Amino acid sequence: MGDWNMGLGTLREGVLIKLADLLDNPKCGWRQLADAVNTQPQFRCSEKELIGCSIQVLSAKGSPSRLLLAKLADRACSLGFLLKCLKKIEHQEAVQYLNTIVMEQIRITVQPQSQRVPEGGRVVLSCQASGSPGLGYQWFIGKEEVPNGSARDLVLSHFCLSQQGYYICRVNHGESFVFSQWAQVTMSMSGNSSSASGLCITQQPWNTTNAEGDCLCLECRAEGNPPPQYQWYHNEQPMLPANKSSLKIPCVTTADRGKYSCRVYNLYHEVWSDQAHVEIGPGSLSGASWDVTDEACFTPVPARQLSHFYATDKVALLMGNMNYQYHKQLRAPMADVHELTNLLRQLDFKVVSLLDLNRQEMHSAVTEFLLLLDRGVYGLLYFAGHGYENYGNSFMVPIDAPDSYTSEHCLWVQDVLQRMQERETGLNVFLLDMCRKRNLNDDIIPQPGPLKVTANIVFGYATCVDAEAYEVNKDDLSNGIFISFLKQRLLAEEKVTVMLDRVAEDMGQCEITRGRQALELRSNLSERRALTDRIQSSDCPVVTSARNLQWAIAHVLPESRYLHFDCGVKVQLGFAAEFSNIMIIYTRILDQPQDIISCTAELSDFSEGVDVDLKLTNQENPWDTGSLLFTLETMSRPEVPRLYTRLRALQRLKKELKFTVCLHYQYSNMDEEVEEKQTVTVGKPLVAKLNLHEPRLPRSFSASSSSDLHTFSLPESSSFPEGLESSVLASETSSLGSASTCWSYFSQPGEVPGSVKQVNVPEETFSPEFLESDRPQPLCAESKSLPHDRLEDLSVQFRTKQNFHSC
Repeated sequence: MGDWNMGLGTLREGVLIKLADLLDNPKCGWRQLADAVNTQPQFRCSEKELIGCSIQVLSAKGSPSRLLLAKLADRACSLGFLLKCLKKIEHQEAVQYLNTIVMEQIRITVQPQSQRVPEGGRVVLSCQASGSPGLGYQWFIGKEEVPNGSARDLVLSHFCLSQQGYYICRVNHGESFVFSQWAQVTMSMSGNSSSASGLCITQQPWNTTNAEGDCLCLECRAEGNPPPQYQWYHNEQPMLPANKSSLKIPCVTTADRGKYSCRVYNLYHEVWSDQAHVEIGPGSLSGASWDVTDEACFTPVPARQLSHFYATDKVALLMGNMNYQYHKQLRAPMADVHELTNLLRQLDFKVVSLLDLNRQEMHSAVTEFLLLLDRGVYGLLYFAGHGYENYGNSFMVPIDAPDSYTSEHCLWVQDVLQRMQERETGLNVFLLDMCRKRNLNDDIIPQPGPLKVTANIVFGYATCVDAEAYEVNKDDLSNGIFISFLKQRLLAEEKVTVMLDRVAEDMGQCEITRGRQALELRSNLSERRALTDRIQSSDCPVVTSARNLQWAIAHVLPESRYLHFDCGVKVQLGFAAEFSNIMIIYTRILDQPQDIISCTAELSDFSEGVDVDLKLTNQENPWDTGSLLFTLETMSRPEVPRLYTRLRALQRLKKELKFTVCLHYQYSNMDEEVEEKQTVTVGKPLVAKLNLHEPRLPRSFSASSSSDLHTFSLPESSSFPEGLESSVLASETSSLGSASTCWSYFSQPGEVPGSVKQVNVPEETFSPEFLESDRPQPLCAESKSLPHDRLEDLSVQFRTKQNFHSC
């Protein structure tokens, strides 16, 4: 958020509402806070103002505390002074909440490493941390401060004997601080140590044979200056996370057999270890299994069932309908799809997330999704929106369904399931977060065709037959009841039906949902398959490559651009994806002549078909464009001024996206504002390439599902960089990783450019220039949870009827 000198008005509305909610009580609330701020005359409230606050309780949505906070914000009250007053009135919950919002936790991301250095050599100790802007660093040797040691990197140019010892770095922000680990720096006895000129591996990993269920331990140690960093590879693919000198895999399976090697590198050099061949034989999992701590000591934990199954790939289609044309608007699908997207990415699913689809678009999206399914693939389809169920048949309602809709206006769930079955997948998971009330306008009883007996179906209904599904409203965001509980369990390493059973039990224990909504499960899954099962590619790399490319088409962002105007102004144009069919465009002034005193670059004249609210374009903050999920905190320099515009419904874009960048500027010696324009064309970004607005051919899937991928071809609208198609399809050993740069995938430290990478690319990614750090990093929101992720708060969230809505 920033430092404590920032004003109260810099807090977002949702944060202020939460603070007001904590202060709306008679014992330790807004009246006590008003007395506390009176110590500063500029913040003192008159009796009339206090009466104005108190009468807010007469309004259904009124809040005395919210009005008081607004008055303090108008008077430029700082966050530091507010915190001081909250501590004075001993409101511990509000203090803790404000601390959490304003002061991100300081976390050491790069630890200093011990090293041996020859006399007169150069020592570089590095310590890096994440947290609030303006972190301070101070180095110590033992208990003594190192002179001039106030930077992230401590450099000792001419190392001598008196500088030997243990070094530690203190990272601080205000009153908060954290220490790094100790690093011992000693003098080597030989002046021609190999570490002085580069890197030297001192311990190589060894070949080993393990039984299933054993713990695999490999070691690779090196010396160097600067200290070495490590990245482990399994069968020439980078392992994440595996960036320490020791590699430990508890409870190995046959999927872990193969060749292991370690890349050792620093700022100047790189060496590779020998390859270690690991064999995994049969074993037993009876008794205790082992978990490994950072100190390399083994801690017994209860035995868990080892899954012997794997997926040849994992794909997911998430659809959320909110803005219905003729029916009640919903709020939860946006947050639900966002939450589920981030969680599934952690499980290596290739995710396509779409909001607000009409019938044709839903049908086309499902058809494209089915093309990604193949033998052994795990497929997950999730829908959140309006729905109904008649005579055992369920229907998903698109946003363009008429007032008196019937089955012919909707997507038939049982038909989609039958089409999924024909793909011979390893696992089919279908999650429906919708109501299942009867539709009295529809008296048609469709007859589904026979389902193949594959024993791989898991069906999850968010509610029971003839019941409604509910959403929780809080701040500006909402979650459905189902996702509120599902997100707590989804990453568990257990059979998918067991995981969903636990979700059902959690929902049953929540008093507010009891009697209103209960999860209903249907399954014929005969194997212990879990969403956490690992991916092991099929024996046909061409099919795998085709699937990767088919999925990747829907996730290509335009490259960042730099526009040069005649007046000498340089404008950066960048792009980021919030969902597969929602893109955010930003403009930023990079350079401007000294005689120009004001300058802004705004977007206008968008192509026909794209959905954009002109009143919400060119805003200073993403949330002012209608984006509640895309935050400035994901950027390296959020303080740099930018203007944001949010484009929705990219699936309806029939032609290339074209818009105008209008530059408004004013010279210091002129009163009038001058305007220059440039037209920009960026192709068909993200899901627009799939042309979901076009009708698909009638379904005719053969029993051999892989034939679709063997005959796979790119659509005419594909605009991948030259050579990408051939690089993915021509070679039988090619894969997504070798061409991933086209949708803004960045290599992690320790990865070899062009190496194969199995994890899917984050959807909330940026053009490379969107980040301004020295080394590009991948961006995703997978570590951010929505504000209402604590189910203990449900009793508060449902305290009034206005906060309890059915869909």
